[in-house]
Amino acid sequence: MIIMPTYNEKGTLEKLIKEIIDLDLGFYFTIVDDNSPDGTGEIADRLARQYSQIQVIHREEKLGLGTAYIEGFKYALSQGMDYIFEMDSDFSHRPKYLVEMLQQIEDADLVIGSRYLRGVRVDNWGFRRLFLSKMANLYVQFIAPLPLEDSTSGLRCYRRKVLEAIDLNRIHSDGYCVQIELCYRAYRNGFKIVELPITFYERMGGFSKMSNKIVLEAIWLVIKIRLGLVK
Repeated sequence: MIIMPTYNEKGTLEKLIKEIIDLDLGFYFTIVDDNSPDGTGEIADRLARQYSQIQVIHREEKLGLGTAYIEGFKYALSQGMDYIFEMDSDFSHRPKYLVEMLQQIEDADLVIGSRYLRGVRVDNWGFRRLFLSKMANLYVQFIAPLPLEDSTSGLRCYRRKVLEAIDLNRIHSDGYCVQIELCYRAYRNGFKIVELPITFYERMGGFSKMSNKIVLEAIWLVIKIRLGLVK
């Protein structure tokens, strides 16, 4: 099952879903929409009526990326899913990578689509954004420390046993730093984490949800990990 949080993604959601379905790999989808004012939720409902493998979770307000993933993961576990993916709904993550991730997960517990493994692969990013992203991952590597090149990536595949062992009720991070916390908890529990080189593309529509609050939350989370406050 693929978990897709959405907020104002009406320009890309339908095209992305149809491209993944065309791969004919038997994916199920859970779209978690935070009451998008642009009508993304209505598009998701229409797709769910068209395709039986799509489930939509509507939330009453914008509650953040972290809680959206946790809610989606819990639903996937309740449906007995063995492999649980997460990916952006704005075409930053191309469907073609799902094929290789399915192959890699056969010999791993968590597969991460890495922008920084064996080089840098991002498309149409300015220097400032690339610098901040790369520095954030170096910060996690050296302060946490977490031996991953891209611990903030949002393209992943988990075995269900990883999410069960992590105890999703203990995840309190919001925003993009939820990715760091999930990586750390998987690593701390001894699971095998594999990074797969991908190219990350600038979003095809909508606007970035990054904010100073999210950045500060990530900085503080890594410090708490270093101090042993995240168990």
